Parts: sequence; C-alpha cells; structure tokens
Amino acid sequence: MGSSYVFQFLCGILLLLCMSTCQDSATAASTLQGNETDLHTLLDFKSRIVHDPFHIMSLWNDSIHHCNWLGITCNNSNGRVMYLILSDMTLSGTLPPSIGNLTFLTRLNLRNSSFHGEFPHEVGLLQYLQHINISYNSFGGSIPSNLSHCTELSILSAGHNNYTGTIPAWIGNSSSLSLLNLAVNNLHGNIPNEIGQLSRLTLLALNGNYLSGTIPGTIFNISSLFFFTVSQNHLHGNIPADVGYTFPNLETFAGGVNSFTGTIPESLSNASRLEILDFAENGLTGTLPKNIGRLPLLKRLNFDDNRLGTGKAGDLNFLASLVNCTALKVLGLSDNSFGGELPSTIANLSTQLTSLTLGGNGIHGSVPIGIRNLVNLTFLGLEENNLSGFVPHTIGMLRLLNGLDLNGNNFSGVIPSSIGNLTRLTRLQMEENNFEGSIPANLGKCQSLLMLNLSHNMLNGTIPRQVLTLSSLSIYLDLSHNALTGPVLAEVGKLVNLAQLDLSENKLSGMIPSSLGSCIGLEWIHLQGNFFEGNIPSTMRYLRGLQDIDLSCNNFSGKIPEFLGEFKVLEHLNLSYNDFSGKLPMNGIFKNATSYSVYGNSKLCGGAPELDLPACTIKKASSFRKFHDPKVVISVIVALVFVLLLFCFLAISMVKRARKKASRSTTTKDLDLQISYSEIAKCTGGFSPDNLVGSGSFGSVYKGTLSSDGSSVAVKVLNLEQRGASKSFIDECQVLRSIRHRNLLKIITAISSVDHQGNDFKALVFEFMPNGSLEDWLHPVDNQQKQTKTLSFIQRLNIAIDVACALEYLHHFCHTPIVHCDIKPSNVLLDNDMVAHVGDFGLATFLFEESSGSPQQSTMSGVLKGSIGYIPPEYGMGGHPSALGDIYSYGILLLEIFTGKRPTHEMFEGVSMGIHQLTALSLPNHAMEIIDPLLLPKREFDDRNEQVSTEEEAILRENEPEVIEGCLVSVLQIGVSCSVTSPRERVPMTEVVNKLHAIKSSYLILNQLK
Repeated sequence: MGSSYVFQFLCGILLLLCMSTCQDSATAASTLQGNETDLHTLLDFKSRIVHDPFHIMSLWNDSIHHCNWLGITCNNSNGRVMYLILSDMTLSGTLPPSIGNLTFLTRLNLRNSSFHGEFPHEVGLLQYLQHINISYNSFGGSIPSNLSHCTELSILSAGHNNYTGTIPAWIGNSSSLSLLNLAVNNLHGNIPNEIGQLSRLTLLALNGNYLSGTIPGTIFNISSLFFFTVSQNHLHGNIPADVGYTFPNLETFAGGVNSFTGTIPESLSNASRLEILDFAENGLTGTLPKNIGRLPLLKRLNFDDNRLGTGKAGDLNFLASLVNCTALKVLGLSDNSFGGELPSTIANLSTQLTSLTLGGNGIHGSVPIGIRNLVNLTFLGLEENNLSGFVPHTIGMLRLLNGLDLNGNNFSGVIPSSIGNLTRLTRLQMEENNFEGSIPANLGKCQSLLMLNLSHNMLNGTIPRQVLTLSSLSIYLDLSHNALTGPVLAEVGKLVNLAQLDLSENKLSGMIPSSLGSCIGLEWIHLQGNFFEGNIPSTMRYLRGLQDIDLSCNNFSGKIPEFLGEFKVLEHLNLSYNDFSGKLPMNGIFKNATSYSVYGNSKLCGGAPELDLPACTIKKASSFRKFHDPKVVISVIVALVFVLLLFCFLAISMVKRARKKASRSTTTKDLDLQISYSEIAKCTGGFSPDNLVGSGSFGSVYKGTLSSDGSSVAVKVLNLEQRGASKSFIDECQVLRSIRHRNLLKIITAISSVDHQGNDFKALVFEFMPNGSLEDWLHPVDNQQKQTKTLSFIQRLNIAIDVACALEYLHHFCHTPIVHCDIKPSNVLLDNDMVAHVGDFGLATFLFEESSGSPQQSTMSGVLKGSIGYIPPEYGMGGHPSALGDIYSYGILLLEIFTGKRPTHEMFEGVSMGIHQLTALSLPNHAMEIIDPLLLPKREFDDRNEQVSTEEEAILRENEPEVIEGCLVSVLQIGVSCSVTSPRERVPMTEVVNKLHAIKSSYLILNQLK
C-alpha cells in the first residue's frame, strides 16, 4: 500500500510538471506569434510611406530588432509594441488598417506630418490605447466611431486636419479623457451635451471650426478645465455668470470671433490663475469688471470689436485696477463704445505690455506724457477717437514700436520730431487730425516704414528729401489734403517698392520728375488738385503695374502719351481739367470711355464718339496745290519711294556691318575708360590679398578707394588665362552699358589696358557693396559671422523683391530683353541699407523677340549657362537661354533664402529629390519644418507651477498665433511655382513682384494683429 501511494504521488507531480511546461510553451508560442504580428504591421506601415525626407524608414530594417527601430518602444515583459511615436518627422502617406493588430499599443503619436486619407477604424480594436496625437496632418472624413471602444483613452488630439461632420456624442463616454483637441477642422453642428460628462477633462480646444448653437451648460461644470477655447466658430449665447467659480483652475478662456452676447461675468476675477482672456469680435455689452486687476497672472486681455461701454464718463475706470496685472502683454479694447477721458493711469500699466489698442471708441482727452513708461510697446492704436492736444514728444521713447495709429482724432500742433527715433516703425498713421507746421525731416530715420499716412491735416512747407528716400515704403505714402508747396524732388525715384502714392489736394508745383519712372512697383498714383505743369514724362512708360492714375485739376500740357494705353492692368485714368492737346489715343483703356476722363481739356480731339470731342484735322502743305497734273504727282511719288528704298537698303547694310564689327571687337565702347591701370592698382593696394573680397570663375574682386573722391569701389579683375574670360568681359560690358536700374549693380567704368609687365589687363569697376553678398548672409563661414550675419523675415522678403524687380526690368523693360543666366546668392550684393543689387553679367544673353512677340529664346549660343543647382532642366537638354530659365533660377534662390539650404545641400545627394521637391511636399502644413531655423520665433513655455504633459504643452503651442507662418507659406509657394520643371508653367516675373508686395502688406497687417 505504501509503495502504491508513493507511485500515485510521483505521478501527480509529473502531471503538474507536464501541465506547467505545456502552459509555458503555449505562452511562449503566443508571444512569439504576437511579435511576428507586430513586425508585419510595422512593415505594412513602412510600405505606406511615400515621402520620408529624414530617411526614417531606412532605419527600419532587419539589421536590428523591430523593438529598437526609431519611434518604437516595446513592453519589457512580453516584447509587444507599446509606443509608436513618430511626431515631427514630416512623413507622408496613409495609415494601414493592420495598425489594429498592435494590440498592446498604448501611445500613437504622428503629430506634425502629412498623413492623409481616413484614420483607420481598426484603431478602435486597441483596448489599451491611452494617447492619440495625430494633429497637424491631413486626415479626412469623419471622426472614427470605433474609437469609442478605446475605453482607456485619456488624450485625443486631432486638431489641424480635414475632419468633417459633427462632433460624435460617444466622446462623452470616454470617461478617462483629460485632453480633447479638435481645433481647426471642418466640423459643424452643435457641441454635444455629452462632453459635459468628461469630468477629468483639463483641455478642450474646439476653435477654428464651423460649430453653431450654444455651449452646453454641462461643460461649465467641469471644474478640472484649465484650457478652454471655442474661438472662430458660429456660436452664440451668454457667458455664464458663475464661470469664474465653476472653472477655478482656468488659465486660458477664449471665444473670439463668434456671436456671443450679454455681459462679461464679474466672477472671472475669481479665476486667479487666468492668463488669457480673449473674446474679441463678438456682441458683448456692458463693461469689464472693476476688479479685473485681481488676476495677477493675466497676460492677454482682448475684447476688441464688441459693444462694450456706454459712451459716457467712467467707462474706463476699470483700467486703474489693471495696474496690478504686472504680466500683462496685450490689452485690446478697440472698436467698442467706451467714452470718457483717457485716464493717465494707462502710463502705469505693465511695462511688459506689447500691444495697446483703444481705437474706434469715443474717448477724449490727451495722451499722457507718461506713455513713455510702456517701453516694450510694439503697437499703439488710439485711432478714431476724440483725442486732442499735442502728441507728447515722449512718444519717441517707445523705441520698439512697429505700428502707431493716431489717425481720426483732433490732435493739433506739430508732428513731434522725436517720432524719428522710432526706427522700427513699419506703420505710421496720423491722418485726419489738425497737425500743422512742416513734415519732420527726422521721419527719414524710420528706415523700416512700409506705410506712411499724414493726409487730411494742415501741414505746409515742402516734402522733405529724407521722406522721399525711404526706400522701405512699399504699401503707401499718403500726404494728400494738406497745404504742401514746392516741387516733388527727384529723390522720389528712390521709392522703388512703393505701391500707392497720393500727393493730391496740395499746392505742389513744377513738373513730375522723370525719376518717377524708377518706381516700378507703383499701382496707384494720385496727384490731382495741385499746380503741376509740363508733359507727362516719358519715363512713366515703365510703370506698367499702374491700376489707378489721377492727374486731374493741374496744368499739365502736351500730348497724352500713347503708352498709357499699353498699361494692361490700368482700370481708372483721370486727366480732366488740364491743358492737354492733340489727338486722344485709341488703344487700351482709351477704348472704354467709362474708364477714363478727359473733361476740361479744350485742345483735345478725336477719341470715342461719346466724348463729343472735335474731329482731328490734317493740314495740307500749300505747295502741294501746285501739282495739278496727275502724271507729275505719280512721278514725284515714284521717285520718293525709290529714294526711300535706297536709304533703307544702305541703313540695313550699315547696321549689319556695325554688328559684325562689334561682335569681333574687344573694345568697351560706350563705357568710360579714363581710369588707368596705375590708378586702379594703387587704389587696391597693388591688388593686396587684404583687399580681396571674392573670386569667381573669371577673376577676382578687390575693394578699392578712388583717389579722386575717396569713394569705395569694387574692382573685378579678369583672369585672362581662364578660357572664355575675354568673352565674358565683352559680354558683361555690352550688357551693362545698356541697362540701369536700382537693383542692378552699377558699373562706374571698364578698363582694357596693359599692366606694368606689358600683359593684357581687363577689369570692371563697380559701386562697392559694403554688406557683401547674399551668400555671406545665408551661409556664414565661421561662428563669428553666424552670430552677426542673420537676416530677419522682412529683410529676406525685401531682398527677394529687389531681385525680382531687377529680373522684371531685364526681361520686360530693357530696350532689348536680357537673360542673366546666373542668378544665385553670390551674385546678389547688398548695399549699406541692405538693398539688393544683382551683379555678374558675364553669362548674360540678349533676347531677340520672335514673331510671336514673346522673348522666349535666344538666337545666340545654346551652351549650358549658369551654376549647378540653379540651372533650369531645359538647359541641360539643349534649350536656349530664356527669361523662363531665369525664373527657374530665381525660384531656387527664393527657396534657399527662406529655407537656408543650398540646392546642392548634402541632404539632396543620392536621392531623387531637390529643394523644389522638398518644399512642394512640405506645403502647406509643414512649411515651418523646413524653413531656416533662424526664422523660427522663440516661444514662451508654460510657466505654471504644476507639471504639464508633453501633449498638453504641444496643444498650448498649437493655439499660439504665428504671424509669420502664413506669409512664409505664400513665399514658398511662389518659389515652387517658379521652379517647376515645365517652363510654360512658371510664374511670370511681373506676377512674382506683385505677389511678393502683397505678402509684405499681409505681413504688416498680421504682425499688428498679433
């Protein structure tokens, strides 16, 4: 019996061991199978990627285990994929349905990429999934309903996509949600009541959609919320009176650009953590709580464009309490109904204040002298009020101001000259006041001004020369409706970027200076109501972008130029009440009598019948009456025709011989050759290496100082041992002697002589550019240069416009169109004011118009011209140099300016992608990822005491306004359009110039709204 029990006991132990072994084997087999499933899923994910600029997927290979692939984290216990995090990798493609097989996945983060298509419904199978961040992609369709099965989901961030439909009610069942971001999509309908069930929610971002209705009251019971924004929707209703109590942790509360009504709750002053309170552009009434200053952390208080105030005294009493908000940066109260006197306490507001807008109200009083205390102000808007008195000179102490709006008030006295100290000003609006005296010459120090408006005042005296040299002015210069006298100086020609010029209704006299023809950016010119006289200068033929011209009520005389009819975009022309004479043109705008006016010019004739002008008569020579015999008449005509043909034949022969001689000659006719070799050697210190500023394929460039006047020059000495150098010298001389433009490098002289050893010597002497080449600024060679040579966005944009204007001139406004053939950063030189000048015309080619009238091809050499990376693809296939080829090179240059990457960057080596393709694939959602890092604005990090998760911090950043981003996208789109492979699809340079000017205007407006 004993042995039997022992046997049974041993058999039992053996059975247990067998069962345990079998269970472990089954578990191991299951884990192995799961790992294989994860691997196949990741490979399926990889196969759907169509664009991978950082070559992330190349690291996903069998040389290492998939748990060690970039972006993949596995569970240590079972080896299953737990995290799939590939944010900010700029990947493009679709997500495979097989992603639902990653059954142990807890975090999926694909933020900031270019995934498109529908988000797979199979993700709903991932029961352990906690975090989903797919914001900043292009996912479409509706929000997947299967996500309701992800019961542990705590973060759902799907902002900045293309989702449509409504916000699903099932979201309210996701009781673990702490962060919900559906901002900037195409969602419509009501906000579901069920969201109010998310008791753990800390961040709710629904801004930038098409949501309607009211905010469900249940949402205001979520006491854990600290970030709440519903801005830019179609919502209405009131803000609950107790919101400051129900949201005790509130830090961001925003509902701007909706239709909210009612009053601003007094309870908001109890939300002591509040930093951002923004309900601009609504229909709110009443006033701000008097104790709003109890919010010590407040940074942004914006109620612009509402119906606040009563228009009576005391409306602005609450401003006194804001003195306690020492962190306040933005205070927006414009376009309301506030009345009363402007309190002097505004001078005691936070010194951190960057934007103060009080315009569009009924405020009276004067600007306090203490305004100087707000030293960090970048924008001050006091326009459209009833303010009066002098503008204090202390306003000149606000040296960081970008925009100053004082227009539409009752200010008097002189314009303080201290405004000239505001060198960062881009916008100065002082129109519609009672300013008197002269325009301060000190305004010429405001070298960043884009728009200047002093119209509708009582200003007198002449227009200062310094104002007319503000080449930064690009949007408008409006000095109309004053009492200005004297002539318009020739310096007006320096306003080459200006779009609108209005000098109307003054007492200006003299002739329009011919230099006005240099202002090729002009779209709008009003000179009516003055005492101008003389002819319309012929140089105005270059202003082909003009859309509106008004020269009425002056003393202009002579003929109306035919070239006005050649302006293709001209829509309105007013020449009435002058002394014009002769036949009215019949081309262009003159075909439509409703688009122009010539009333009050009694000496005009012809024109459209509805003008009722007298017919033009032709006076016959009295001597012709002597010819009565038809035979005599015929004989005379035949003889005249014969003589005319003979002269034509001789003239053509002489032109052909002259061209052949010019093509063989090595002289530099028409260029001044008075400087000797000795003088040029002396001024460069014997061509000292210390004076060497650059070298190229055909020679070296030295800095020199002329003994005659002490001016600095750049001397390009040709290396005549280099093959083709002599031809380059001749070509460059031929081009430079026939062109003149502000954005082209000015040649002083050319030298063709011998040196002291009797060797041939050829050199070109140019105006010296003290800021070197664009190459030096985009790609500094050492750390010291990297620290000192940095270009802001507006500087880069100005340079891009300068180069575009130069090419537009070469292609369209030269007597014979010219192709540069070598547009690149080293050939763009910068003067002391950072104005760009295109140089090095050694490869330039003249274009001779085809029968079609379009300068598309050159009849000259088809040899490959240009520099690697900038050469258009058609040149490599035997194409002739063309204006479209220059446009391609410019497009590449434009992309390089704003991405900071050369087209020959090592990242493009060995791949079938260049800077054009990289940019095209990154637009529009990922433009900020490829731009030059020096252009990225420094963001402020969250400074709350408690810890903020990475996802929450990301959402907070997503909702910060980025002034520069939209403008950058537009610029990069132009660069892509210029550098497409097909020449016919490239954007004409005139259109490029117009678009870039428009972007500058947008940038200014957006910058002031920030």
